[in-house]
Amino acid sequence: MMMRHSVVLGVAVVVALAAAKSLVSYADAPAPKAAAATAPVLRSAPDAANAQTAASPTAAPAEITKRADGHYWAEAEINGRWIHCLVDTGATAVALTQADASRLGLQPASLNYNIPVSTANGAASAAQVDLEHVSVSGARVDHVAAMVVKDGLSQSLLGMTYLGRLSRFEATPTTLILRP
Repeated sequence: MMMRHSVVLGVAVVVALAAAKSLVSYADAPAPKAAAATAPVLRSAPDAANAQTAASPTAAPAEITKRADGHYWAEAEINGRWIHCLVDTGATAVALTQADASRLGLQPASLNYNIPVSTANGAASAAQVDLEHVSVSGARVDHVAAMVVKDGLSQSLLGMTYLGRLSRFEATPTTLILRP
């Protein structure tokens, strides 16, 4: 039993280190430009925006081009609003800043921040919320668990509660491909 836990822990550490190695500190990244609500800064596979919904197994994959800072930045449509997010496979959940939570109408001041979390800036507390849907260039997932981080999060993160519910996602040297 102890050996099994050690192996699982070892695999988790290797995966976490690989994810961390692929990301550079986004605190030094230039501030992203504001995106227009009707034109997200993200490129999709041909006709992905007009393809079948993500519920369809034949929906076209979404593609996010790696930015000059080495990160994958996405304009995620969350509950009908555009939120600029860092795609982060090392984040357990979709994590929202209080400002982005406010834009979504979640009223951060009334949330219960009872979940301890670790951020790049250290320990923080978060409140669990449920998002009606999250969609990146047509790769839509309904009923996504997320967290609103009280302090210490400078950018909303598109984490594994969204990514892990896709049928597949893969990184190439220049593109992140999301398959609904």
